[in-house]
This record gives sequence, structure tokens and C-alpha cells, in this order.
Amino acid sequence: MNASNRALHGLPKRLVSDALLDEAAAIEASKSASQANIPLAQYLVEQQTLSAYQVASVTAHEFGVPLFDLNSIDITSCPQKIVDAALLQKHLAIPLSLKNNRLQIGVIDPTNHHVINDIRFQVGTSVEPIVVEYDKLKIALDAYIENNEEDIGSSLGTLEDSQLDSIDIDGSDTPGDQAITADEDDAPIVRFVNKLLLDAIKKGASDIHFEPYEMSYRVRFRTDGMLEEVAKPPVNLGSRLAARLKVMSRMDISERRMPQDGRIKMRLSERRAIDFRVNTLPTQYGEKIVLRILDPTSAQLGIEALGYEDDQKEAYLKTLNQPQGMILVTGPTGSGKTVSLYTGLNILNTPERNLSTAEDPIEINLEGINQVQMNARIGLTFSEALRAFLRQDPDVIMVGEIRDLETAEISIKAAQTGHLVLSTLHTNSAPETLTRLLNMGVPAFNVATSVSLIIAQRLARRLCKSCKEPATDIPENILIDEGFGSLAIPLEEVTLHQAVGCKKCAKGYKGRVGIYEVLEVSPAVAKLIMEGGNSLEIAELAKKEGFRTLRQSALNKAAEGIISLEETNRVTRD
Repeated sequence: MNASNRALHGLPKRLVSDALLDEAAAIEASKSASQANIPLAQYLVEQQTLSAYQVASVTAHEFGVPLFDLNSIDITSCPQKIVDAALLQKHLAIPLSLKNNRLQIGVIDPTNHHVINDIRFQVGTSVEPIVVEYDKLKIALDAYIENNEEDIGSSLGTLEDSQLDSIDIDGSDTPGDQAITADEDDAPIVRFVNKLLLDAIKKGASDIHFEPYEMSYRVRFRTDGMLEEVAKPPVNLGSRLAARLKVMSRMDISERRMPQDGRIKMRLSERRAIDFRVNTLPTQYGEKIVLRILDPTSAQLGIEALGYEDDQKEAYLKTLNQPQGMILVTGPTGSGKTVSLYTGLNILNTPERNLSTAEDPIEINLEGINQVQMNARIGLTFSEALRAFLRQDPDVIMVGEIRDLETAEISIKAAQTGHLVLSTLHTNSAPETLTRLLNMGVPAFNVATSVSLIIAQRLARRLCKSCKEPATDIPENILIDEGFGSLAIPLEEVTLHQAVGCKKCAKGYKGRVGIYEVLEVSPAVAKLIMEGGNSLEIAELAKKEGFRTLRQSALNKAAEGIISLEETNRVTRD
């Protein structure tokens, strides 16, 4: 038996025997799916090699598992809130029914025992896999999770005032500390603050701003990247609100002249907690306090949920599977760099790898990863942490941000000596990142031989699926001026959509999606770097190799009806 025959077993072998794929194609698909760390069924459908029904039907017959049509059921009739949404998205599974202590779940690969075991461990019942079609599963899973999120929101919204006093809020990361309590005199302030935190979680806000002014006080939420005023408490309550938030986050309430940092943990249930990163800033009329909401589930969505286009996702996954090199993620504050890095770390987080991160601050705690908080006051800097990592037998290192030449040089040394390094830089585009390293003083040879991939990104608001409408009044010359003529999609097939607004969204938008440009440092690009090429020359060469700018990626999202033209212009402007 030759090597190719030995490689064929299970689903690939069945696809060949049913004449749906030839042997070479089956082996290549299996290899590519394995490298991308996704199920073969998903890979075949996403690459349009076979239809979702063909793959599901063959899978069901091969493994003797029932095939179920997800279009035949109402998603709201499925068992609700029984499995964490993050786990369902990670494993591409959906609960179908729960009878006699047996949970049926819809999956595309019934042989993946990790899925079965993880869900069985969480729900405490036996689990039976049912084969479903990949395209229908994606749609049904989005609807299922959205329905569950609304249930969580409504349950939080029904809390009585008396219940708002006793929400489990812990301002310390130290196990065993008691939840924060308050005096009876502070009860109205406690309820008001707790309600604001819960409202922010329900609305999917990323930040909460408490802002004092001379004659007024306001509270704003940042939702989908946009700030919105949600409350105007009496101005004389400003100091009491600040004191309450500082007590909750274990800050010094007597210190009002200097900025402070703290953290709050709000436990919503036995299995779900939300962290808030808190910062105070002395202003003319009191302390402005901003809370950054850190939901651990955002780092476990899986790469499919982030918005990468197929070739961009493939490039990221391919580089993550390399044993050494450097991946840099760049973009302004709030562009989703942390989620992109944490998603990559989650993919790499296996028992066989030693992962260490140097962060300032640690935004989300990840089980199985050694996370180190920087502390400049005692000399624990990124460069010091990196030196220690290199003596700790690392496989993967993540540096929160490359801020200086010393950190850059140690990171590059690690990438050149058999380690995979992930980090961020603050630049506007992927090509500019390379020249930024050169301007910091890193030798061109080191940049060219260590940097493997650069991802520049922004976040754009998604159009609400429930109310978006086609925009039919846009002249063709406007589409050409905006850049749609440069896309692979024929101009006559471009149908843009516009925001409308409904009860399920905020002014026609719901959620956000990543806009990316992904630059692979090919041999030609590396040669140009060593020859002293600038960012414009690097960008032109990369475009010849298939590189798309942020603007082109955003236009693609607009042409697919995911974002509006207005949002495209807001986040990307040439």
C-alpha cells in the first residue's frame, strides 16, 4: 500500500469511493483542513469544492449518524442556555433536543470527540451527535446565540431594586476576597451603579464613561464604537459615584489628584463573569472614570467570527502553524487587535506548547497561558519579561506592544531562534509597520528575516440583518469613484445596503466586524526591505502578489451587504 492510500480513511476515503473527489484532491483537502485547524466538512464547503448537503449526506452515511435538516425546526424550540455560546461557536455545534437526560447536538463532524466531551462535561448529560449541513448550521447558530443573548438581557432587565444591592461584585483578582458591600446610606448609589453596569453588558457596550462637568454630570456607553449618553445624574452625586467605583475597584478613595487603575469582576452566574478595567483621571470638576468591559467570551469566538476573508484567514492560520517567526497586529486603539491576538493564542493553546504573554494590562485571563502583568515601577518591563521568557523554554511568546528598540530587538531575536512571537504596533497600515521597525533602528536584515505576517485592522459596524435595505439610488459613477471597480466582483453585481433601524438594533447597526489587510512577507518583499524600500514601494509590490488594502477589504464587505457605504467611508479613507 502506498503513502497516498494510507492517508485515505474515514470521510476522505468515502468521498473518493463515491466519486465526489479524486484521490489527490481528497488528500490535499485533508491536509489543508488540518493546517487550518478546521473540520474537513467546513473546508470543503468554504472552498466550494462540494455543496454542504453533499458533504453532510456522505458524512452521515459513512459514520451511521442521522442527517437533520435545520430548516425544519424553530430555533427558539431548541434547549436554551444549556451550553455556553463561546463553546458552541468554538466547536460549531447547536443543541437540538434534550430528552431523558440525553442532549442531541447538531455538528458537521460527528467523530470529533473533543466537541462531545467538552459539551458533556459542561451539561452533565450524555451527548448524541447529529449531522447537519454546514451552511445551515452557521445561520442557525447565529440565530440561536442571538436569541440566548436576548434572554440574558431580559433576565438582567427584570432585576428588582432590592436585587441590585446584592449582585456579586468583586474588586480583587485575589481568590477568597469577599464581594464588595456598602452601607445603607449608599444603597441608592450602589443600585444606580450596578444597574449601569448591567445595562452596559445588555447593550453590548465596550466602555462606560462617568464624566463630571461644572453644571452637569453625564454617563455614556460606547456601543459598536460610538458613544451615546445614557444617564444624567445630579451633579452633586459625582463625588459619591466616583467613590463607589473606586471602592469597587480597590483604589485609594482619598487620592483624587493622580490617575489610578483598578479592576472589577461582576459575576452574572456560576459560569459567567465579566471583568471591568477601571481608570480614573482628575479633571477640572472632579474625577472622570472610564470602565473598559472585558468579556472573556470575545476572545473565544473563533477566527470564523472575526470577519477575515478566506485568503486572509488562511494566511493567518498558516503563519500560526509555523514554528518560528513574528506576527504583528497593528491599528489604532479600539480596533480589535487584542481579540485578534487572543484568538491566535487560543488556537495555539494546546498541552504540547508553552505559551507566555507580557501584557500591560492583562485584558482577559486565558486558562493554560502564562500571562505576566507589566509593572514599570519595579522594573518589570516588556524587555525584562522577554528576557525571562527566553529562559523558560517557550514555544510561543506574545508581547502586548513593541514600544522601543530594546523590546523590538529581543522580540526579533526570539523569532529568529525558534520561537513564534506575536505582538502589536501602532501604525496605520501593514506596509508602514515594516518601515516603522526600520525607523526604530532595527536592521533591515533582521526585519526581513524575522517578520512573517502583518495584520492591520479596523472595526466597522455591521448592518442589522433584520432591517437593512438595498440602496438602489447610487449611480454607477459614484460606485467607480468609491473604488468598487477595482474589486473582483463585477460592478453590475454590486448591491449595497443601507441602515434603517428597528427594535433589535441601534440605528440600523448591530455588532461589529473586522476589516483587515494581511501582508505576508514573501521573498520578494523581504528583498525589497533589505534594499531600503519605503512603505509605498512595499505596498505596490505586495499588491502584485494579491495584497488588499483596508479600503479594498471594506469595499468587499460593503458589496456583500455586511456594512454600509457610509460605514466604509467612516473607517477607511484613502
